[in-house]
Amino acid sequence: MLNHPKGCFDVTGDDPKQRMEQLEARIAAAKQAQAPKPRSDEHYSQAQHAWRMVIELVAGLGIGFGIGYGLDWLFGTIPIFLVLFTMLGLAAGVKTMLRSAQEMQEKKVAQEAETKDGEP
Repeated sequence: MLNHPKGCFDVTGDDPKQRMEQLEARIAAAKQAQAPKPRSDEHYSQAQHAWRMVIELVAGLGIGFGIGYGLDWLFGTIPIFLVLFTMLGLAAGVKTMLRSAQEMQEKKVAQEAETKDGEP
């Protein structure tokens, strides 16, 4: 290169396509250096699953309680239906929680198998 003021280049000797490729490579390298690191959503995902199971259990209890209370009020009985349906709601909530846990376990096993198959 010839002596030029700082920041100026001799453009007569360089191939424009080559200069454009070099510029694109520098831009790509700068973008890659500035790119945010991928977030680890695993923690949030596990928390979401935990809240889902808690909500399923509480919903089962609440629905059973409501049905039992309503039947006791309707028939004017002692809280026999309240206790019975609250227990049934608890059983339904636990069953739903176990089904959700099984679904999560199946997804995790499938992901692990997928990553194992991808490795040589």
